Amino acid sequence: MTESFPRLHARTRRFTLGVPRNFTISPDGGRVTFLRTRSGTDPVTCLWELDVASGAERLVVDPLALGAADEDLPPEERARRERSRESAGGVVAYATDREVRQAVFALSGDLYLAGLASGEVRRLPAAGPVIDPRLDPTGARVAYVTGGALHVLEIATGADTPIAEPESELVTYGLAEFIAAEEMERMRGYWWSPSGDRLLVSRVDESPVSLWHIADPANPDRQPVPQRYPAAGTANAEVTLHVIGLDGARTAVPFEQEYLVTAAWDAHGLAIVTLSRDQRTMRLLSADPDTGETTLLREDTDPAWVDIVTGVPARLSDGTLVWVADADGGHRLVVGDEPVTPPSLQVRAVLDVDGDTVLFQASGEPTEIHLWTYAAGTISAVTTEPGVHSGRRAGGVTLVARQSLDTEGTTVSVGAVSIRSLAERPGLEPRVSLVRAGSRELSTAVLLPSWHVPGSGPLPVLMDPYGGPHAQRVLSARRMFLESQWWAEQGFAVVVADGRGTPGRGPAFEREMLHDFTISLQDQVDALQGVAALHPGDLDLSRVAIRGWSFGGYLAALAVLRRPDVFHAAVAGAPVTDWRLYDTCYTERYLGHPDEGHYERSSLLADAEKGDAEKGDAEKLERPLLLIHGLADDNVVAAHTLRLSSALLAAGRPHTVLPLSGVTHMTPQEVVAENLLLLQLDFLRKSLNVS
Repeated sequence: MTESFPRLHARTRRFTLGVPRNFTISPDGGRVTFLRTRSGTDPVTCLWELDVASGAERLVVDPLALGAADEDLPPEERARRERSRESAGGVVAYATDREVRQAVFALSGDLYLAGLASGEVRRLPAAGPVIDPRLDPTGARVAYVTGGALHVLEIATGADTPIAEPESELVTYGLAEFIAAEEMERMRGYWWSPSGDRLLVSRVDESPVSLWHIADPANPDRQPVPQRYPAAGTANAEVTLHVIGLDGARTAVPFEQEYLVTAAWDAHGLAIVTLSRDQRTMRLLSADPDTGETTLLREDTDPAWVDIVTGVPARLSDGTLVWVADADGGHRLVVGDEPVTPPSLQVRAVLDVDGDTVLFQASGEPTEIHLWTYAAGTISAVTTEPGVHSGRRAGGVTLVARQSLDTEGTTVSVGAVSIRSLAERPGLEPRVSLVRAGSRELSTAVLLPSWHVPGSGPLPVLMDPYGGPHAQRVLSARRMFLESQWWAEQGFAVVVADGRGTPGRGPAFEREMLHDFTISLQDQVDALQGVAALHPGDLDLSRVAIRGWSFGGYLAALAVLRRPDVFHAAVAGAPVTDWRLYDTCYTERYLGHPDEGHYERSSLLADAEKGDAEKGDAEKLERPLLLIHGLADDNVVAAHTLRLSSALLAAGRPHTVLPLSGVTHMTPQEVVAENLLLLQLDFLRKSLNVS
């Protein structure tokens, strides 16, 4: 019997298993190291190597062969995977030396070294459960974190030295704090020097951070899990930087601003990037590793916020700075002091610098992401076919990973050679129309059932957004719409819209979100009306539902509370209902400090607590709302849903709550993920009277 889409969607981790990822190209361009599971339903990730000349793939590390079938992860590693949204197991991360001759990785807390040339894999002795192992550039040593201490292991002798040990249980060395990993895309807390003789290490002291507890009501015999959570307006962890030698000698590298964004240490020196608490000022500093003295290289400011861009700072071969900054209305690539891309091309990330060639991602049309290079004063398009592209470059060789609407899955090519994807076929083909909808010409995707004849009769509508800043749903890639098409096949006209605040259309469009998250609801209404005008007779505007997760969950609940005249039912998964309960970096970037007075407008609790007499709209009691929340969620904690539910109950407003025991923000559990889709379908069918 063929598996249902919900079951396959869950088993394949949303069809990500079997897709090659995490590519590293050797300096000579001859080899590519990458991660991939053995099939589209196998959750155990293996390490592979491709020979570019022959196209031959070789399995380097199979965790099952190492006896690591059942993972026993230390708590710090579980937290890292939650922050990075890693849903697979096995070798989910690795690090190589400069020549890409060796790789290190952790399995179930054990430390392993793989010889990429020999194929030999051996376990190295470690002082405890291993987190984030990294080889020094020469390949002679490996650093790792265990018990909050940073260790360096000499590979030849096995000598293991803790070079930085925590002074208390709330101090760690070499790990990214919650905010860095969750909101700044910094998953690491230490950086090797080019010669491998010392390291730049972050020290994190969580003692100022508020102590919360994540309880497990389904198992009352278990102790609640303590968690330091920096809620908006409260203290962050104290992060300091130190250059530490192999003998433990330490030199402080002081910086003034609240956030450490990233660091880079290459042949041209040591640099750090910091960001002010209000995120309106970012500084790039060079640092003297001998004295710790810093020098300001550049300072970027913005009256709203300065964007964090991955891949910078970087350097050309002569040391010329590569940066990304806003200028003349665009996110622009900056080389030296000059922007080298036009304002109409929105630069998203710098992927690699290969000698004097910069490989970067950018969008002209917001639904597409292309690869470009900058070299010798000229920018050139690497990809031109419609789609979403990523890549790597080294040794004059460029790897291109492409998703599109006209091809299934992800294709990966290195010149004339392809790296196979082993992902499962989803069994349905998204019928996606990408349009500009509404008065603001919002990027919008429309999906109708495969059996529907346009104009043959109105369908109930399902709005399926994320809708929040810093993320897109409407991209020219099939995988973005597989779940939406499944919903369409159940009899809905599905509309996915990216409103103001989403990337790809320039700084001004993104910054319209400043101080008011509710504009995202205005944009969903605008897109809905725009799509209805483009598809006359196909959308039944008397039966409109909305569903979403995280910010999308907030948006779904907001929709039925504030616009019951438009939205007739909602499913809100892990919604942020009170922005004072969400973290400092994300929330304060958009809403400012709570004392500035911008939070009430965007809060759901205020809507729930006001009775209909105040609101003057009895309909607000009648729109079905399903709230779903994982009780183990340490990102959007379950208190968000519980407080909203309490407020709704106090106001006499009917609603349904579905608590998920043991489930985090990702909901990776296969049975839970499958049944969640089916339960949502049943709820919306009943709510909208869909047969």
